[in-house]
Amino acid sequence: MDERQLRILRELGELGSVTAVAEALHVTPSAISQQLRLLQRSIPVPLTERAGRRVVLTDAGQALAGAAIEVETALARARHAVTDFTEQPDGEVSVAAFHSAASAFFPPLLRSLAGPGRPRLALADEDVTQDRFPVLTRDYDLVVAHRLDHAPPWPRTVIAGTLLREPLDVALPVGHPLASNRQLSPRDVADQPWITVHDGFPLMATIEAIASVANRRLDIVHRINEFAVVAEAVAAGGGLALMPRWTARPHPDVVLRPLSGVQARRHIDVLHRPERAARRAVRTVLAELHRAAAAIQGRDTGAPQPDAGTSAGL
Repeated sequence: MDERQLRILRELGELGSVTAVAEALHVTPSAISQQLRLLQRSIPVPLTERAGRRVVLTDAGQALAGAAIEVETALARARHAVTDFTEQPDGEVSVAAFHSAASAFFPPLLRSLAGPGRPRLALADEDVTQDRFPVLTRDYDLVVAHRLDHAPPWPRTVIAGTLLREPLDVALPVGHPLASNRQLSPRDVADQPWITVHDGFPLMATIEAIASVANRRLDIVHRINEFAVVAEAVAAGGGLALMPRWTARPHPDVVLRPLSGVQARRHIDVLHRPERAARRAVRTVLAELHRAAAAIQGRDTGAPQPDAGTSAGL
């Protein structure tokens, strides 16, 4: 067996089809199949089996795929140890983030890492469903992702570190009758029109929890993922919305109120493949992300106050 064959087995375990692996690795499906056959010849037990139309790993295949992660990490470290690449302080580091995190984290990264001898950033916004964030680690050194407090953990194929555990508040237009409340319950807001994210995105689970606790279906009138647009829609009277307390930009005509009775908090995590952190430049950017997160949370002065608008708690 060799490194390439182990990499293919690892990707097959995640993607579930030879075609998907071929697309991810930019080769033909026949080349992938050939490498899998060569790998199987060196192993005395089956590594793959059919499950309907999918190709899945057997227990032996899963064990070898898990070992492949360690092998790939070790080989990456070995290569980097004998090259200047590992300790190159100004290498390029690619970072992807969902929209509100990009707005909050990209500016401090650009400011703190400016100048000679610092990593060269390649930034990108990626607005994807929760299950797609780990996939992005194939294309980016670091991926800033989010999931709800009670959501399943990220897969073990990636390293995850928490940057923030951010409260989600109810956003209302200034002058709304509920804006005078210090906090809101699901029953308070269940009969209001709502602006939510699209299905499959993490915040929908909290929306569903609000409806469950209030024992009624919410009237969802708009589907908008970008919080800057959500804030404008809320300010214009389009409905209530869930907004992150720290990473969404304040709007002068919108107030935030804490939500009681449901788990309303999200993890903002940074994901990467184990071998990526072998590079000094990546570790530098990772450290700066944690510093930026501490600064963002440090601006929190507590729950939003009735007359403070969205700037409270930000």
